[in-house]
Amino acid sequence: MPKITFDNRNNEFYQSLKSSVDQYFISNRIKKTGDWRLYTKTITLIGAAIGLYLTLMFVNLPGLAALAICGILGYTFACIGFSVMHDANHGSYSTKPWLNDLLGLSANALGASSYFWKQKHNIIHHTYTNVDGIDDDIAKSPIIRQCESQKWVPAHRIQHLYLLPIYALSSIFWIFFMDFTKYFTRKIYTTEAWKMTRKNHFIFWGTKISFFTFYVFLPIMVWGFGSWLAGFFVLHAVMGLTLSLVFQLAHVVENTEFENIALDETKHIDSAWAEHELRTTANFAMGNKVISWFVGGLNYQIEHHLFPRVSHVHYPAISKLVMEKCKEFNLPYNKYDTMSEALASHFRVMKMLGQKPALAQEQAAQQAA
Repeated sequence: MPKITFDNRNNEFYQSLKSSVDQYFISNRIKKTGDWRLYTKTITLIGAAIGLYLTLMFVNLPGLAALAICGILGYTFACIGFSVMHDANHGSYSTKPWLNDLLGLSANALGASSYFWKQKHNIIHHTYTNVDGIDDDIAKSPIIRQCESQKWVPAHRIQHLYLLPIYALSSIFWIFFMDFTKYFTRKIYTTEAWKMTRKNHFIFWGTKISFFTFYVFLPIMVWGFGSWLAGFFVLHAVMGLTLSLVFQLAHVVENTEFENIALDETKHIDSAWAEHELRTTANFAMGNKVISWFVGGLNYQIEHHLFPRVSHVHYPAISKLVMEKCKEFNLPYNKYDTMSEALASHFRVMKMLGQKPALAQEQAAQQAA
């Protein structure tokens, strides 16, 4: 991994915050991992996914009804990713490592690789959030331009118009190309991938074969190729859109900042890591319990980035502590009251980044004036 340093000499904010959060769990006599709320959600979502899949495979449905169920299944898969896979692969689902590892494989059941996801997300993204040149989550250039330091191409002028189709294809691209690229190149964007053991190789190929068996070969045998293709596309379009939009609202909105290590030979970020996370992350719809349930608490991204080993079911409670400490230390706490506000902000940012750099800078200066 590239050597990037933070200025952690003044880390009083995070030390004070961590002490408050630790005291919250101690005084309430609760664990930082999941509880009955997470277990109930797991049973509900996985049960729903199995039921929807079996319905598609064994019930003779009209075409439109089958496509609608495919869309619902894709949305359910995304929610499993948010609520079950995400906590498990962060080690925040349970105090039992074996259970975290087992449920972390839900990523593989959705077609991805939990092995590469852990390094890409837990290590690279969570440490170097919005650092252009390292963070794989903002490395989609030249297809879309997500920060000012990335190269501009003329197609970016209309990127805000073709964002949704790109997001809709993201899970298909992830499953069929990105994982295999990481596997064969042994790299995650610019970072060397972890060395794989024999067990890791076996799980990678075994789960990939299982995915293609259950979601490609068997459905083709039951539905025929054309019907399968339509259903598979609808499933992944909904899944890809849902996953992409929720994660984009956390980091690519108007109030978040970016770093470009390519322009800094010392590769040094002039803030403490925790402060960097505050400046590069945003929350949305914090008061909406329905959205919080379906997105696995990822509308509380600030809390998640500061405390990734804490289960998402605790984020609403500890968010109050985080906001208090941000106010005490005069640090930003980026949030949007509704999901629609955050979506509008994301599209405004992407439209601005699609403009030719000189024009965008001129307009930004005019707005500032």
